[in-house]
Amino acid sequence: MPPFSVRKGDGPMGTLSALEPKEVFAYFETICGVPHGSGNTKAVSDLCVRLAREMGLRCRQDAANNVVIWKDGSAGYENAAPVMLQGHLDMVCAKTPECKKDMEKEGLDLETDGKAVWARDTSLGGDDGIAVAMALAILSDDTLPHPPLEVVFTADEETGMSGAFALDCSDLRARRLLNLDSEIEGVFTVSCAGGARLDCWLPAESIPSESACGYRVVLDGLLGGHSGVEIDKGRANANHLMGRVLYSAMEHVGTLQLAEIRGGRFDNVICEKSEAKVAVPAEKAAKFEAFIHAFDGVLKNEYAASDAGISLACKPLGIARAFDAQSTSRALRVLLTLPQGVQAMRFDFPGLVQTSINLGVIRTDQGGLHFTCSARSCIATQKDLLEQRVRAVVEPAGGTVTARGSYPGWPFAGHSPLRELVMRTWREISGREGVPAATHGGLECGILIEKMPGLDAISVGPDLHDIHSANERLDIASVQRVYRLVCEVLRRCTD
Repeated sequence: MPPFSVRKGDGPMGTLSALEPKEVFAYFETICGVPHGSGNTKAVSDLCVRLAREMGLRCRQDAANNVVIWKDGSAGYENAAPVMLQGHLDMVCAKTPECKKDMEKEGLDLETDGKAVWARDTSLGGDDGIAVAMALAILSDDTLPHPPLEVVFTADEETGMSGAFALDCSDLRARRLLNLDSEIEGVFTVSCAGGARLDCWLPAESIPSESACGYRVVLDGLLGGHSGVEIDKGRANANHLMGRVLYSAMEHVGTLQLAEIRGGRFDNVICEKSEAKVAVPAEKAAKFEAFIHAFDGVLKNEYAASDAGISLACKPLGIARAFDAQSTSRALRVLLTLPQGVQAMRFDFPGLVQTSINLGVIRTDQGGLHFTCSARSCIATQKDLLEQRVRAVVEPAGGTVTARGSYPGWPFAGHSPLRELVMRTWREISGREGVPAATHGGLECGILIEKMPGLDAISVGPDLHDIHSANERLDIASVQRVYRLVCEVLRRCTD
């Protein structure tokens, strides 16, 4: 943790020290110096508590690492209704294959060209570190006019929103929520999908495979991305595609034994790389190699528009044990037939995904195959249907499906004074019309609305590109405009 507190005008010079708003980027750089991947948020939570106390503000921290900070209304706003500012503390930790950084122990290496901010060889965590930074900057600035503020930082949003589920809202009085977890400037999120994680297990029997030829099969070069934001772009999922590759190879060669398959770290990320180890009869080795080479061309043709860098290759590898042919066939059939990607589109928001599923993580051990899917839909019964479909594939093959982390969607509100205020303010300060939009990604607004009936919510944020990947970029000028918007909205919350 940096050995200094960030206040206006002090602290050492940092990579982002020349950027405006200075306070926002100073706090952002401090946050980036603390490892804060999902499940590893204690340090950043402690940092926020320390900063709040240094500001002389009341705060509380819970066992889930959520932090709530209160600030009284400024002069003239003492009796105004409170407003909640909310973002999440955790980030998705992604990095390039060559990166040696231990993201559980090391901070990020920030870089900027004056137009954008990124982290060298890793994801940036602008989702949602920039929200935390903006809220801290507002709390630290005693010159800003604002109503009483309730600033809520939740933990582990990216892995099931467990922080929001654990949050005690009994001492929160705000009925207006500015969620700061959107990624397109001028597009204001007013509805989101609900979702659930589906943990699947498929047993398989491992046997010796000394007489067979072993291979490592690597499917790489895919773009990946957020399974809520980029699921509509037709990008290949390496885990799901590896199932197709190996099933097709099994059909072509005649028999094949799966020894291992591994891909993905997060169920809500479209997997960009998957590896498998397989054993084939020695007399079929040349045929297997030729098939993999030919299928590389098939994939390059199919995904030329969405994943131009896709690559499929195999190399000989010694394998002592593998699943028997029957277990392999059963596992590959399941992977081939699992639903993946967009399942239905919305009609009330044209062009928006209604229902989707993503095979984000897959692993094998000696007992069988473990994989997790992220199911999303703005219609609860459609989310249930996805679970039914996964069960219908996995259970007849002898496997199990366990649902966890189910979170509610955020239905569109026909009447929203806060939405009207934000849209009007944006139009006046930017000269542009704002776009109310629904997102297929999950937001914590649905959970908070369930916990706090009558909560009027809207989500805003600056331009973030390629979140959850090592290509993530945060637009500097967009941060400036969105921060101005948030401050101006607070200034207008006089009632």
